[in-house]
Amino acid sequence: MPAPIPAEELRAALQPVAAWLDQDAEQPPRSVVGAAVKTSARWLAQQVPGRSVEVRVPPHVAVQCIEGPRHTRGTPPNVVETDAATWLRLVSGRQSWDDAVAAGKVAASGSRANLGAVLPLSPLR
Repeated sequence: MPAPIPAEELRAALQPVAAWLDQDAEQPPRSVVGAAVKTSARWLAQQVPGRSVEVRVPPHVAVQCIEGPRHTRGTPPNVVETDAATWLRLVSGRQSWDDAVAAGKVAASGSRANLGAVLPLSPLR
């Protein structure tokens, strides 16, 4: 199991993409966006551990989180999938879960595939 990600590391990973998320700058390099996505998704998984929901932000990361029935093979019953910009806006509180789902920016399938209670991430609120 990887070492826990401190809140300071999470904030530091999101800082280089903040202006882009606020639409005040061009998109940063893919490696910078990828680092922010991976760090924030892994932080979520460490805060709400479990294997009942798979969160996918292609092509950067897929993590499992939230307590409940464990998934082991094939397509998980509870999947959340979105793009990098939407994910980062959700975790940082720039966009609400309900608004992102209503706008079609998030594909959420399954009875447990609602991250509204855990987003934005607490250190980024």
